[in-house]
Amino acid sequence: MLRTHTCGELRGEHIGQEVTLSGWVQTIRDKGGLIWIDVRDRYGITQLMLEGDTDASLLETARELGREFVIKATGKVVERTSKNPNIPTGDVEVKLTALSILNGAQTPPFKIEDETDGGDDLRMKYRYLDIRRNPVRQKLELRAQVAREIRNYLSDLQFVEVETPVLIKSTPEGARDFLVPSRMNPGQFYALPQSPQTFKQLLMVAGMDRYFQIVKCFRDEDLRADRQPEFTQIDCEMSFVEREDILQTFEGLTKHLFKTVRGVDLPDFPRMEYADAMKYYGNDKPDTRFEMKFVELNDVAQNKGFNVFDSAEIVLAICAEGCVSYTRKELDGLTDWVKRPQIGAKGLVYVKCNEDGSFKSSVDKFYSQEDLKEWADKCGAKAGDLLLVLSGDLDHTRKAMSELRLEMGSRLGLRDRNKFSPLWVLNFPLLEKDEETGHYHAMHHPFTSCVAEDRDKLVSAPAEARANAYDMVINGVEVGGGSIRIHDKEEQSQMFDALGFSKEEAQKQFGFLMDAFQYGAPPHGGVAFGFDRLCALFGGVDSIRDFIAFPKNTSGRDMMIDSPSVIDNDQLKDLSIKLDVKA
Repeated sequence: MLRTHTCGELRGEHIGQEVTLSGWVQTIRDKGGLIWIDVRDRYGITQLMLEGDTDASLLETARELGREFVIKATGKVVERTSKNPNIPTGDVEVKLTALSILNGAQTPPFKIEDETDGGDDLRMKYRYLDIRRNPVRQKLELRAQVAREIRNYLSDLQFVEVETPVLIKSTPEGARDFLVPSRMNPGQFYALPQSPQTFKQLLMVAGMDRYFQIVKCFRDEDLRADRQPEFTQIDCEMSFVEREDILQTFEGLTKHLFKTVRGVDLPDFPRMEYADAMKYYGNDKPDTRFEMKFVELNDVAQNKGFNVFDSAEIVLAICAEGCVSYTRKELDGLTDWVKRPQIGAKGLVYVKCNEDGSFKSSVDKFYSQEDLKEWADKCGAKAGDLLLVLSGDLDHTRKAMSELRLEMGSRLGLRDRNKFSPLWVLNFPLLEKDEETGHYHAMHHPFTSCVAEDRDKLVSAPAEARANAYDMVINGVEVGGGSIRIHDKEEQSQMFDALGFSKEEAQKQFGFLMDAFQYGAPPHGGVAFGFDRLCALFGGVDSIRDFIAFPKNTSGRDMMIDSPSVIDNDQLKDLSIKLDVKA
């Protein structure tokens, strides 16, 4: 070993000991008679010290150093005369007796410090330098801790970790696949898995009973803060279970992770119907750290001569507590905010619930004080509150109000990153209809079963069937989801029929699964967690990129290795691929 201790290890009890440290030079301070060198590794920083009467060759070596040089330093631990309470090693320093340069370094393109001067693109290009910084390193260590706790918890419950293939078959469901050409089978392609879904079901048919895997998955889709082209899932499946068994098992896992990783004791997770999530929050992953539920005002706001409301499918309000003091400028700013293309509302109506019991609104021309009081009563508003109202088509208005609710929650400081509000959302629609093509698509995937009471609807009224599916939502983020699977060949055939597959197409795409069902498939179900999202939640940030060692940017590029890149023509020829690139 080139060190006896790490750079974060030395304390007062080591005074008098001779030690050897190795690491990177953080800073050098040369005062002529004294030289101080801060040496850093992933465990911390220790100050090294050289006095003016030190051996000349040692001083010469010290004065050759630059930032990020890799060094080996030997000396005696002494008490610092000027202690640094900001670092754990701040009571001591090492008085050097030997110093060697293990490797030199160019001046880095940005500061290797907690608060750096490097922009996102620059730090991604030099990601190996960025990882030396404490905030990035700590996120990767947190990720490793979460993975370790997951493996320990599930292994104790008799789950078996099984690796599934990475080169698989492309399927038409879900997002776009990343495709891999096969040299040995010209004109044919593998796909990289979006999920190990069919393999984990086959493992249940195989009798593995309880499976898990922390697995890479791939989706060729547009990127944002919480998406990457390659991401990691905690993928799990269980046999001989019902929905409640799944919920209890993985609620237990989540509580364990929050306790061990964050020191937080979560309460039992409430359950919410999908229909209620949409009615009261406008989306299927509601942030329940704060209330501000939607209130429908159709019965008290329509047929009063205000055509905007009278012609609307839905009139929705939220109550922003204590916001009566909002100025006209602030209200106009909110109106402009909801009119942005990303939100798409045509306008915003407000009602101020004044402290004296009167009301002031942007539609006073159409509504009396009595009318506005009805609105306030229905919303549970009190003096000092502000009502914000949107109207229009049902789906569009719910979506816009959902965004407005979250924005108000942020502005009012109600979305505390250190507060965690988990829940299960249940009973999603089994299918959703593509308005352009008229075809149905599986809301989750085509292997999800109906709730028992809707089983007959799969054939008679597929649009009304509810899925035996569940999502775990924490602070408005879907961290995981799953379902009880179809394990009967006939029911799976009916599902494919509802999705518009011909018998031939179903056999071609999923015949291997249908065939397996003929050999005794047990009732089974499972869940998959977004591992990167879960880590970001623990770390208190929005972007999953911070928790991935070598992430892609928003264009799907790896700035460090410059990927994707052009392939050599000889390689393309081996793959029987000819590119038709037009200028």
